[in-house]
Parts: sequence; C-alpha cells; structure tokens
Amino acid sequence: MAQYFEIHPDNPQPRLLKQAAALLARGGVAAVPTDSSYALVCHLDDKTAADSLRRIRGVDDKHHLTILCRDLSELANYARVDNKQFRLIKAATPGPYTFILEASKEVPRRLSHPSRKTIGLRVPDHKTLQALLELHGSPLLATTLIPRGETEPLNDAEEIRRQFEHELAAVVDAGACPLEATTVIDLTAMSDGGEAVIVRQGRGDLAALGL
Repeated sequence: MAQYFEIHPDNPQPRLLKQAAALLARGGVAAVPTDSSYALVCHLDDKTAADSLRRIRGVDDKHHLTILCRDLSELANYARVDNKQFRLIKAATPGPYTFILEASKEVPRRLSHPSRKTIGLRVPDHKTLQALLELHGSPLLATTLIPRGETEPLNDAEEIRRQFEHELAAVVDAGACPLEATTVIDLTAMSDGGEAVIVRQGRGDLAALGL
C-alpha cells in the first residue's frame, strides 16, 4: 500500500520527504511531481526497483529512462558532455528539458539504451522534487507517469494513489503539475559536429535555446 505524503508546494516539509526518501532507499518506486508532469522514480542503482518501475509504466528495456539530477555537476557524472553540449544544457537548466547523451561509465549498462548506449538526463525546476533529491543524496531514475495503454500523463495525486496504491511505495502530493511532458533533445550527434535533434516538443521552449 502506497504511503501518501501531502507536501506544501512552496515550503516542502523535510520530515515527510525524509520518509519518502527512505522508502526509495529501500527499493520502492514513488510517484513524484516535476516541473512537467508527475513521474515514477526509484533508486538509480537498484536493478529490482528499476525493473518494477518499467513494469508499472509498461515499457521494456528499449524505452529511454531518465536520470534526474540536482545540478549540472551531477549530470556531468553520468554523461559524456563536450563544451558545445554543455553550453546548450546550461541554458536550459533547471527546466522541463530532457537531454539524450552518451552514457558515462557511471551509468549501469542495464539502464542505458541497449543499442545506442545513451541515457536521458535532466535537472528539474521543482522545489519538492529538488528537496527530495537532496535528501536522497543521489540522482533518481525516472519516467513520465503515463498509465499502461494511455497516452497522457496523470496529474492528480489522488487519482495516482487510486490507480497505483498497490504498486507504489509512495505518492508525493505537492499539487497539480503542468500537464505536459518535457521537451526531449538528442545531443549525441553534436559530439561529431552534428546538430541537436528534437525528439519531442513538450513544455520546454525551444526558442530559449536557439533551436
């Protein structure tokens, strides 16, 4: 049964978020708010938790999962980033953008895309999620919370609890999110002199990045 945490959107309560972080550390999967939509998250280095996250979301190992980082320095630990890529990422961080990059050796091979060895990374701009990441002490593995067989993400924490209370360890309710997925930008070609490729136009404004 999922534990339900009601979090103040402007002043997140550390006591409650510590409890949610403890559930993640023990291998649980949680539903959390982001600056785009609600997401499923789990401990990055827990294979069983990652398998559970994929099962709940209804995706296989070819689906790009995302690593949520606290800041740019943390992001750089998990991806190979050159100066041109870094400048573009810096202009969009924190914010509702997911960047596909070549995974570094810090990323477990089972989490990167099986054929391309790439991974999605982003730094969210959301007080509650940033506080949870800080208390967790390391990045979280994530995917947009879209129910199996659906195309739109869920945005209501009560509805998330109703649908997933027997599959999740926690639901973190900090109010409604903007009901729109992140903008996904593939930067892998830039390392060979190519251009950034827009994989999905979402909430993140491309004009702000000159794209």
